[in-house]
Order: sequence, then structure tokens, then C-alpha cells
Amino acid sequence: MTQYESVIGFEVHVELNTQTKIFCGCSTRFGAPPNTQVCPICLGMPGTLPVVNRQAIEHTIRTAIALNCTIPEHSNFDRKNYYYPDLPKSYQVSQNYAITGLAGWLDIEVAGETKRVRINNVHLEEDAGKLVHSNIPGDESSLVDLNRAGTPLIEIVSEPDMGTADDAVAYMNTLKNILEYIDVSDCNMHEGRLRFELNISVREVGTEKLGTKVEIKNLNSMKTVLKCLDHETRRQSELLNAGGRVLQETRLWDEAAAMTRAMRSKEVAHDYRYFPDPDLVDIHIPAEWREEVRASLPELQEAKRRRFVEQYALPEYDAKQLTNSQGVAKYFESAVAAGGAPKAVSNWMMTEVLRELNEREMTASEFPLKPAGLAELVGLIDSGKINSKTAKHVFARTLETGAAPTQIVEQEGLVQIDDSSEVEKWVDETLAENADAVAKIQAGQTKAMQALVGQVMKKSRGKANPRMVNEILAKKLG
Repeated sequence: MTQYESVIGFEVHVELNTQTKIFCGCSTRFGAPPNTQVCPICLGMPGTLPVVNRQAIEHTIRTAIALNCTIPEHSNFDRKNYYYPDLPKSYQVSQNYAITGLAGWLDIEVAGETKRVRINNVHLEEDAGKLVHSNIPGDESSLVDLNRAGTPLIEIVSEPDMGTADDAVAYMNTLKNILEYIDVSDCNMHEGRLRFELNISVREVGTEKLGTKVEIKNLNSMKTVLKCLDHETRRQSELLNAGGRVLQETRLWDEAAAMTRAMRSKEVAHDYRYFPDPDLVDIHIPAEWREEVRASLPELQEAKRRRFVEQYALPEYDAKQLTNSQGVAKYFESAVAAGGAPKAVSNWMMTEVLRELNEREMTASEFPLKPAGLAELVGLIDSGKINSKTAKHVFARTLETGAAPTQIVEQEGLVQIDDSSEVEKWVDETLAENADAVAKIQAGQTKAMQALVGQVMKKSRGKANPRMVNEILAKKLG
């Protein structure tokens, strides 16, 4: 049996975070009632003329620069002609002959090694509408919602430079991170703002010749992409080993069946009959505009990660985790700026804060405990006013009530007790009540010491200073 390996490329559609559509003033707000954010332009009415959204062009330039693309001084829009019910003009305005971003690259990290994925192009286009299929048994009708029609999209087309699921995951995560960092999209996959199309072929292991490419649509999550990749690699490999041939076609992912299915129309050769859109002028992108956009780009993840290691003396792991999201990175720096010790803030963020963000499905900017509040909590621990266990209680109460950590500590009487005579009294009572543990320690079984510490903390209702408890116990039992 011949062994095959996969060859992977991506076409990624990114909905831009503009307030209005690409060629008209209709809102791009998600979730509005069907067909309430439309006008004669995005409905494709005769006699209407489009006006280009400058911010959409600028977002495309930002993306092209962030992906190391060459940006020609002139680009234009073309009509991509095909019929589908959600395309009111029977053509899509896109870019084919003179594209905004060309020949870029994106570095990904896989198993500790850096791998470069070439970017074929970054181009700007308009989105189509949405078909809403009936869920009534026996009813095969569909309704059309054109709210999304005309929403500005960029399509990012990679070269087939990936070969494994790990490559694909690294590419998707790195690209999503960059798009969020440069603030061209929030990349919300649940709302369709980031959509992946997978181009996959297989070839014999050890050969360079590419196999027949299959394009797969309807991938609405990274997890779905991975399931699809695994299935399609096996399907194509088994087909070739059985003496069949892979067809160049577009397939859809069937989530219920966990498999790909061929679309009814095979697309062996695309014939979209592209031609320049006569209603739209050429886009002039002078060097001054390109440099202005370049200067406005924020610090990207890799640079921020290196800076966190150098500036805050964080371990590589911490820096990488904190910079995976621009919002989380900003939260961290704000907490440090408010007086929190960098490593202590990092520890809390990578455990309690990130866990809460994931469970609540919210961004760092929406988190109830603001950065200054986390810095305050860390300061209470560092100053010895509360211990780590109490701090977790205070953290939870802060999220419940919205009160400041110091306020909760004072209201609930949680301040740690450092009075040695008071702590020694609790230690003496504990020793008297745990003669067996004392005997074990004196016999050399030091593990019993931690049990005694726990008993003292319990007796003090968590208020005793743990360091002082350990010191007094060691002195009395040494």
C-alpha cells in the first residue's frame, strides 16, 4: 500500500470591522432582523452606483503589510460572474487582475521550529448574502437574507506550504492573532467573521509533484478544519490506493456525518469571466499612504513576546501565553502599570483570569475585575495582608460583587494575622490536639508537618501567616 502525505493551503475570508458596507452606507451590524440593512446599491438595483469605503481599503493595506506583502501602487476591482440566490447582482465585486497585496509570507511555530508559509495574495471583495433553509419537514424552500451582502471582506490565499494538522493549527492561530492585533476584524467565527476554506491534495511520501487539489467549504471552526483535514486525507489516500483518481472539485463538510460531500456541480475549471468593474475607479495607493499605514501598525505578537521577556523578566512560556491575545497582553501591562509585580500578575492571569475568561466567553476588556483591581489583589498578597488561599476567595467575591479586593478583605475580616503570640497559641493548641502527628515528625516522618500546618490554618480560619506558622512549628519540633 502506497503511503501518502497531505499538502495543505488555505483561503481565509475575513469580515472587516467597518461600520458600513464596502460600496454603500448600510450598517454591517450583526444580528439585525433579515433584510433591514439593505439599500438599492447592495440589492443590485439598476442605475445605482457604488462608492468605495476608504477604511476597507486601508484595512486591506494593513493586513497586506502585516503579512509582508508587496503592495502595488495601483489596484482595481473586477466583476466575478456567477449565479447564486444570495448574490443579487449575479456578480461579486472582487479583485483578480490588479490585487492589493502580493507575494507575502507568514512565519508559524511548529514543535519549537519556525516554518514559513508563503502568502499568494491578499485581496478585497464584497460578501454575499445568506440563505436560510427551512427546518420544516418536507419543506425544501430557502429564504434569502441580504443584510450581509456588500459587507467588506478580505481573502487571504496561502500557497500549499503546509503538510500536517499541526501546521494547519499553527497557521490558523497565528493568522487570527495578527488580524486581531492589527484591529481589522474581531475574527468572531460564531458570527462568520472568520471563515476558512481548505485546499488539500495528497502525494506519495518523498515526492515533490502535487496531487489533484480539492477545495472544501463550510468550515466554521478550527476544530472542524482539523476533522475535515483528517477525513479528506484518508479519503483521497484510500481512493488512490484502490486504483481511483481524485477529482478537482469543491466539496462541503457535513458535520452530522463527519465527512465531506461533493457539491452537485463539479468545478473542474472555474470560468468566472472576470473583467474590470466599469462602475469603480482604480485604487491609487501612493508610497506616502503605505508608509502612513505601516507607521500606525501596533506591536505584533512576536515583538511583544520578546519585549515581555526582556522588560518584565518573564519566562518564555508566560510571555507567549500572555501575548496570544492583544486584549490579554494589554490587561497584563495595565495591571503592572498599576503597581502589580510582573511575575505575580502573570501567574494570576495564566490561571484564574484566563480560566474565568474562557468560562464566561468574554474578552479581557469585558472582565469584571479591572487591571488595577488585580494589581491591588497581588499587592495584598505581597504585603502579607492575605495569603494565596484567601486571595482566591477574595478574587471570587470581587467577581460576584464588583467590590474592590481591599474592601472585601476589610468587610470580611480577612487580614492575615502576624502577631507571633497569637499564631503561637494556635500552634500550641494544634500540637496538643495532634499527638500522633507530632510523634511521626519526631520519628523523622517530615510529611506530617504539612498536615499540622493545615490544621493551624484551619484553626485560625485562614488568617495565620503561613510563613510564621512554619517557622514556629519548626522551632517547637526541631
